[in-house]
Amino acid sequence: MGQIPVSLLTLVVGIMVTAFSIWLGQHHNLLPVQASQQAPLVDGFFNIMFTIAIVLFVLVEGTILLFLIKYRRRRGDNTDGFPIEGSFPLEVFWTAIPAFIVIVLGVYSVDVYGRMGGLESGNNVHGAQVAQTSETATAAMNHGDGNKITKPPEIGIGKSPIEQAKLPDLEVNVTGMQFAWLFNYPESGVTMSELHVPIGADVQLNIAATDVIHSLWVPQFRIKQDAIPGMTTRLRFVATKPGTYPIVCTELCGGYHGSMRSQVVVETADEFASWLKESQIAQNKADASTTLAMNPAGLSNSDFLSPHTQKMGVNPATIAQLQK
Repeated sequence: MGQIPVSLLTLVVGIMVTAFSIWLGQHHNLLPVQASQQAPLVDGFFNIMFTIAIVLFVLVEGTILLFLIKYRRRRGDNTDGFPIEGSFPLEVFWTAIPAFIVIVLGVYSVDVYGRMGGLESGNNVHGAQVAQTSETATAAMNHGDGNKITKPPEIGIGKSPIEQAKLPDLEVNVTGMQFAWLFNYPESGVTMSELHVPIGADVQLNIAATDVIHSLWVPQFRIKQDAIPGMTTRLRFVATKPGTYPIVCTELCGGYHGSMRSQVVVETADEFASWLKESQIAQNKADASTTLAMNPAGLSNSDFLSPHTQKMGVNPATIAQLQK
């Protein structure tokens, strides 16, 4: 029986490796559950990268193992190996293939980022600076002076191209601080330590920080955005699967960075409306003795001193008398 031609053997091995890599690249179960409209876009890109990585790993490691076995030194063989100075075609091949892969992945990643809303006009710093320059010139002409009126650039993941003219269904202001997240719903005035969103709603997070750089990441949503002091970034998403998912800070922000966690609760529209109403009522009824932190600027002297005077046994009438 004759030997199998090298070209045919190479073709068969290539088909088997490709088929195995594609199957494993789609059935690896390495990622958490998809819970947002953005998740399938990121997962598709990850699956392609993982498939390519499997192909390269199997080919390289398989070749190493084959050479270890086939070209191992036999007992009693003390001769020198065959001298090989180099192969120009081989060097071109292993340079061109990685370059092609990197270019394709780069183009694909930009496409995914654009479909997620990252390339929306005004999101990138350059585009925002151009818009600011135009607004400044217009303001100066209208006011007849040289006062510069600018607004901070909008940075982050905003509306996808098909949602350019659509306002978000829900807007939440997010504040990162050492070492906690605060979520404020401006329309209702509710401020909580966890995020609640209705399923299927177009949600925009306006993210800021009070001290150092933080980064808000929801693994199941496949979205992440930095919280930067002195600047508001934004993150826009649509949750598609009800449940409770972790919110993690992924930017080293201090000694207790590892404990800077919260959660996002995805629920039905009715459940969200009920939660928001109950939270608003509870927040309005909260008194100073059960409040963890408050801004004293809007409190009267009596309200501000009330928690302390109760512990000291001083009644409100005495405080009122002292104030006179």
